[in-house]
Amino acid sequence: MTAPPRPLLVRKQDTLHRLEQDVDAWVSTAAPDGTPYLMPLSFLWSAGSLLLSTARTNPTGRNLLANPVLQLTLGEVRDVIHVAGTAAVVEPTEGEGEAFAAKAGFDPRPLANYPFFRVTPTRIMAWREVNELKDRVLMDNGDWLV
Repeated sequence: MTAPPRPLLVRKQDTLHRLEQDVDAWVSTAAPDGTPYLMPLSFLWSAGSLLLSTARTNPTGRNLLANPVLQLTLGEVRDVIHVAGTAAVVEPTEGEGEAFAAKAGFDPRPLANYPFFRVTPTRIMAWREVNELKDRVLMDNGDWLV
């Protein structure tokens, strides 16, 4: 039996909780020729954005440097958070760097080839079952709708 749909405010709270607590996401990028690439990466939710780090020479790093548009997904098929956004290379604050390393279990800061990318969400959707699909968009054009 399917649970009733969550109220939108509850769904937003659940989404923010997952962004704060989850460690990894599936990150989807595209090469300049349009070839898609999917890779799991650790992330830190900080000040309304996601902080990622990956080698600039791997496909995800190369793709983000050439085309900053990406999508990432947290969760499972029946409890998914889907984020579309844009990425920019940044220097994390000292606090962000420490928090990222503690959460991810990996500190890329000493590695010259591992830039940090700040992902600014433009659209966030969240749903569990088909009864939540109608109101799945929680953020659009960077603005929370709820």
